[in-house]
Amino acid sequence: MSQFCADMVSLHRLAKIGLMVAVDLLAMPFCILIAMFLRVGDLSLAMHYGPLSYLLVAVVTVAAFSMSDLYRAVIRFIDQRMLAVTGLTLAVAVICVYVVLFAINDEGFPRSVLAIYWFIVFSYVVASRISVRNFLRNHMSNGPAGDAVAIYGAGESGAQLALTMRTGNEYRPVCFFDEKHVLNERTIAGLRVFHTDRLVEMVNALCIRSVIIAIPSVSPARLRDIMQRMAAAGVTTKILSRLMDLADDAVASPEAVRALKFEDLLGRAPVPPRLHLFSRCVRAKTVLVTGAGGSIGGELCRQIVTLAPRRLHLLDHSEFALYTIKQELQLRCPGLPIEAHLGSVCNAALIERVLRDGAIDTIYHAAAYKHVPLVEANIVEGLRNNVLGAQVIAQAAERFKVDTCVLISSDKAVRPTNIMGASKRIAELIFQAAAARFAPTTTFCMVRFGNVLGSSGSVIPLFQRQIAHGGPLTVTHPEVTRYFMLIAEAAQLVIQAGAMAEGGDVFVLDMGEPVRIVDLARTMIVMSGLTERTALAPDGDIEIKYVGLFPGEKMYEELLTEGKVFPSDHPRIMRMKESALRPGLLETYIACLMMACDTNDRAMIESMVKAIVSEYCPQSQPLPLQAAAPPPLAAVATPRPHLLKRLTSFRI
Repeated sequence: MSQFCADMVSLHRLAKIGLMVAVDLLAMPFCILIAMFLRVGDLSLAMHYGPLSYLLVAVVTVAAFSMSDLYRAVIRFIDQRMLAVTGLTLAVAVICVYVVLFAINDEGFPRSVLAIYWFIVFSYVVASRISVRNFLRNHMSNGPAGDAVAIYGAGESGAQLALTMRTGNEYRPVCFFDEKHVLNERTIAGLRVFHTDRLVEMVNALCIRSVIIAIPSVSPARLRDIMQRMAAAGVTTKILSRLMDLADDAVASPEAVRALKFEDLLGRAPVPPRLHLFSRCVRAKTVLVTGAGGSIGGELCRQIVTLAPRRLHLLDHSEFALYTIKQELQLRCPGLPIEAHLGSVCNAALIERVLRDGAIDTIYHAAAYKHVPLVEANIVEGLRNNVLGAQVIAQAAERFKVDTCVLISSDKAVRPTNIMGASKRIAELIFQAAAARFAPTTTFCMVRFGNVLGSSGSVIPLFQRQIAHGGPLTVTHPEVTRYFMLIAEAAQLVIQAGAMAEGGDVFVLDMGEPVRIVDLARTMIVMSGLTERTALAPDGDIEIKYVGLFPGEKMYEELLTEGKVFPSDHPRIMRMKESALRPGLLETYIACLMMACDTNDRAMIESMVKAIVSEYCPQSQPLPLQAAAPPPLAAVATPRPHLLKRLTSFRI
């Protein structure tokens, strides 16, 4: 039987349509005969009108079906809307026949038969199509049924998900959960709906393994609450990422249902780009991305190639990273000219050659060392790469009259307590000085943002690796917080900043509330279907271990200084004007800093950094760890009111 169904489905589309038309042409005369018999009550009298009349009615009916696109519909996925359109078209055809009979004043044909005929034919259409649909679905499954899953949200999306899941084998929907009491014990899409108060009871009774959230507009806060309730019930949580495309041979797509990601649980909605800003500095322009093989640089390149640049130049000192990103981009956009340059951003001759030969219009300077403990342990290389790299880029951009030059900075540049943050602040000062000196030819600006989810060296991949190895999750301090943003948001912010820049601007994304790292760790444990091991719960799966702040690490990051904040063309992006050093004085300071680096004398180097960045304040000793037991599982985004007061006051 499965082979027969497969053969029927594999028929050419025209053959399927021909088969359906033939069956309907045979069925319609019987429908009009039944209608006539019900009207006159005598079979011989019903057959009095002759075969021509019955054939004519059948042809008119099939024509109405064709006009309603019934024959174009895929029977396995036919829905209520298609049947309603067919019924409406058939009603119009019946009314037209009635009007014709009335106009010619044909008294021999009982016109009330047409109303009876409509009900019979529509019943035939519904019964035949639904029966064939169920028959095909029941006999085309290959392999064992999938895991039992419940759908959270008995709305339209959940109902469509349940219907589509029945066409595949990966999932076997058994029920709905919904928070509305009015839906309790109701049936939707053939599944029983249970209130969420009965979650644990029904999970155990129906052996449910996973719950799929099918609520399109669910907020991050509500999503966190649902996830924690599912974890308490002992089931994993997945989410419907998009509704399936129910095409001819489509089945429930495995990609449509995915595991929850941490970005789903951010305390704010992602910030969408403004399209008119997004392409201004890229479309039909030649673009250079330094540090193109890194997390931010690579995502910048992926965004840029979607905006139709004239040519894209990539620069990175890592051969493997440069090769990898170039191969990826060429597969994405085979027609786009892409040139890869291997070398350091501190190589002035290399940078000048790229800008001269490539006629670069826009530069996104993402090349930098960013890992705080590593830079703190290697301050000479960190300063040379981050400071000299910015200086080389700024000078070359002005010399070859680049239109726009954007520096990717960091929240660690605000009142820095480590060399990495101080080096990024010096890079900002270099771009500010360049803007003051070269404003008529090149627009210089800076973009400052916090931690990027999924970037190399970020805490999310670290926690994922630690969970995979059974723990423990290492957290520096129970109260340490960070701002987080999506890697796509970071790249979009950089691209839009160049379009909004007037010269010397610092752009900051309104990132909502900071995230407490220990809460992030607990959330990731729950998302993995595990439990935290504590003194009160020694049988838990994963322990959280506090290791103390790293040298130069801040307890709380900041995004804004005392500079003035202005609105920008994007409502969620703030523009700042900060104090800057005179260009000549800054050059002297940087020359002295490089001389200090040649001595490798940390005290002298830190003195020069302090001279350039007056707010630089290296930590002498890390803060002690709290001895108290960690608090219970909380929401991922925990507000720190005393730190957010100034930020929220400047929100636009």
